[in-house]
Amino acid sequence: MAAQFSIPGHPLDPLTEREIASATDILLSAEKLGPNTRFAMAQLDEPPKAEVLAYTPGQAIRRRAFLVTVDSKTGRVHEAVVDITARTVVSVVERAVKTPPYGQPPVFLEEFFKAGDIVKADAGWRRAMTRRGLTDAEIELVQVDPFSAGYFDRDAERGRRLVSAVSYYRADRKDNGYASPIEGVVALVDLIEEKVVHLVDEDEIIPIPKKKRNYNRESFADKRPGLKPLDIVQRDGPSFSVDGWKVTWQNWSFRIGFTPREGLVLHQLGYADKGRERPIIYRASVTEMVVPYADPSANHFWKSAFDAGEYGLGKLANALELGCDCLGHIHYFDIPVADDTGKPFVMKNAVCLHEEDYGILWKHYEFRNDTYEVRRSRRLVISFFATVGNYDYGFYWHLYQDGTIQLEAKLTGIIQTAAVAPGKTYPWGGMVDDNLGGPTHQHFFNVRMHMMVDGEKNTVSEHEFQPRPWGRDNPYGNVFDTTSRVLARERDAAREADGRTGRYWKISNPNVTNSVGKPTGYKLIVQPSPLMLAQEGSFVHQRGGFASKHVWVTRFDPAEKYASGDYPNQHAGGDGLPRYSAQNRPIENEDIVVWHSFGHTHVCKPEDFPVMPVEYAGFTLKPNGFFAENPAMDLPADKNDASVEGGGSCCG
Repeated sequence: MAAQFSIPGHPLDPLTEREIASATDILLSAEKLGPNTRFAMAQLDEPPKAEVLAYTPGQAIRRRAFLVTVDSKTGRVHEAVVDITARTVVSVVERAVKTPPYGQPPVFLEEFFKAGDIVKADAGWRRAMTRRGLTDAEIELVQVDPFSAGYFDRDAERGRRLVSAVSYYRADRKDNGYASPIEGVVALVDLIEEKVVHLVDEDEIIPIPKKKRNYNRESFADKRPGLKPLDIVQRDGPSFSVDGWKVTWQNWSFRIGFTPREGLVLHQLGYADKGRERPIIYRASVTEMVVPYADPSANHFWKSAFDAGEYGLGKLANALELGCDCLGHIHYFDIPVADDTGKPFVMKNAVCLHEEDYGILWKHYEFRNDTYEVRRSRRLVISFFATVGNYDYGFYWHLYQDGTIQLEAKLTGIIQTAAVAPGKTYPWGGMVDDNLGGPTHQHFFNVRMHMMVDGEKNTVSEHEFQPRPWGRDNPYGNVFDTTSRVLARERDAAREADGRTGRYWKISNPNVTNSVGKPTGYKLIVQPSPLMLAQEGSFVHQRGGFASKHVWVTRFDPAEKYASGDYPNQHAGGDGLPRYSAQNRPIENEDIVVWHSFGHTHVCKPEDFPVMPVEYAGFTLKPNGFFAENPAMDLPADKNDASVEGGGSCCG
């Protein structure tokens, strides 16, 4: 079932179709904007937190939209705030995109197709294809991939709205082009002037790999036998309830939000503890990701896609289908969005909500008095998938019955590929097939969590384990200590994980005392994975500085929304978290935001092709002194009579 909403019922509800149409029409009319106006962004202009927290049901709601426009003929960029309720334009500001540090709005869908047409019409590019042995008919079938151009301070790119384009051979339109990269040809396309402004056509011609590596079901005639149906059945329906955009489940409550850049947003996440509503996170979302490649050759050195800021994870969300992306009793949320011209439409089934069994939650068997108690864990899953060119990313927020919060990113899709000359090996990654390499690269995500643990003032402390030296207080050598320090200012709080010491961070409320006299809190558990491996001082390192640390803590500022800054597309660098943190504001017992960078370093292998099995990355927030006891002690000991082995009940 899918959600349908036409009237907002809360200040944080996403814009409706009617509101999107009103906002874009008001702006077009008031500013006398012409037919060349394109909307790179149209979303709710979220009201101040104080206004949201003071809201009571039935109260009048002020509704505003935030819009970013691009003139497709002049390249001028404007930010606007429109008051939909009052039908007025609150503000319009032109964004400086032709002067340092530059920065452009995300590439929009129309431009993807435009770029391909521009490249195929370019005489130089067509000569490059002919040099590589392609006929006119084969050239028409070539797959042209527009890719965010990055920034390298080259004359041709300063102040322009650009994409770089690489090409792939296909014998048929349905072929997997990534099996046949055309090496040594890169077109830099000006989307405003509508022309190729720089073309790489290397003298050395590497033969195009032409072995078919298709992945559609028709390409696999012999299917694996013996796979029996696995049905997830909830005869009595789900345990969650949905009221508009608000969800409640197993003491949890939160609101669903959605933006073109971030995709899924969780608002006002809290837990009902013995009848008391306790806030934990005011707002949480993935605000950015970057994928830098480690191949210095012409086709690859510039690849470093900022998939949220340069394209928009929300804009590229998939329509999820029952039985594939999600299993069980599903509730889908349809998301109203604007197309490139500002017209509203609905992304069907963009967000999926369902429950999953997750093994044992707690258990003990006391053999002395024959007491046997076990409770199974169930988690609520809120998810969406975005396809960004060759890669597909799933974002899964998990809520558990014991108060645990988890974000899991699923990475799948098709790797970038490089043609390798016969008899040669690929020096910048792994071979995945004959004459086909996959460049080594990294994926970095950054999640932004505006914390609100038991209230608006929180403190972050860092903890790690250290062995205690031998001595009178450690005569057997078995003692180890937990060190702790408060992160008092922003520069103190740009931190790295350390697996050797089990370093973790605790977000606590020093103004609220728990059952043992300590501040209530949550523990942030992260993976000590590699950070940005590109050299400090490189263009990608300057632009993706958020990936240089695992954890950042900043004082809340409503203008600081994204880990890479507002406009990472073609930005010269230095924006986002490094800039926010450099202010060195006090963060102890303040309204704070916790940012976490996490990801995956990928050395490609044959098993990653033609479609990569899912890799996982993420983190966990666990209650740490937040509750007085295990909050899942009150779970019923249900039997599951639908799960049987030899006619018996699975669990009792």
